Amino acid sequence: MSNKNHPYHLVNYSPWPLTGSIGTLTLVSGLSLMFNNKNMTIMYLGMTITLLTMYQWWRDISREATFQGYHNSIVIKGMKISMILFIISEIMFFVSFFWAFLHSSLSPTMEIGMNWPPKGIYSFNPMEIPLLNTMILLTSGMTVTWTHHSLIFNDYKQTKNSLILTVMLGVLFTILQGYEYMESKFTISDSIYGSCFFMATGFHGLHVIIGTIFLMTCMVRHLKNHFSKNHHYGFEAASWYWHFVDVVWLMLYIMVYWWGS
Repeated sequence: MSNKNHPYHLVNYSPWPLTGSIGTLTLVSGLSLMFNNKNMTIMYLGMTITLLTMYQWWRDISREATFQGYHNSIVIKGMKISMILFIISEIMFFVSFFWAFLHSSLSPTMEIGMNWPPKGIYSFNPMEIPLLNTMILLTSGMTVTWTHHSLIFNDYKQTKNSLILTVMLGVLFTILQGYEYMESKFTISDSIYGSCFFMATGFHGLHVIIGTIFLMTCMVRHLKNHFSKNHHYGFEAASWYWHFVDVVWLMLYIMVYWWGS
């Protein structure tokens, strides 16, 4: 640190971008095999590589931030801008799904009977599990804000309790989403409706799982006293991501479940 003539953090060589890329490629290849041949071996291998990479990469970043002192105010400012740009890119990712859904629903073609939903598609009742999941995610948005305020006011117990509650709500949402998929009367191959529905809600579900793991990581770090009221960017990034997931779900509920059905 004494030899540096700048305030920035130039990271050391790391194998995790490479292993992360390998894990992601293996996971996507495994998903393709699962869809076509019902073979889940490669998918499980990809999940294992990806999860191990996530654990070790987050471990290194936590060390740099907490024990080595690399994350000063200027570095954190850069990371905040990076997180904001990342969330904007994710928003545009979901905009593409909303665009496809609206394009297909506002002007249904002859191939699907000029009806929306297409004939033979029995959509979900928006007043049942989708509404319950909406309440769960909105509540989790409140609890993660509770966690943030407790952290700012240096209340260790309240931070722990509210963060545990947020993680539990995220897990409950995922369980209910999985149950909804099992009860579905249509599949991803059932016309443009099935494709748009499962792509949009499936990718959102993936984001909920990632956000839940992110918050679980923050919970472990909090239990190890990594955060203080002045230095907790790791949790801030997780809370921003979680609020983004909440807003996307609201749009999904309104456009896909309620209006689109």
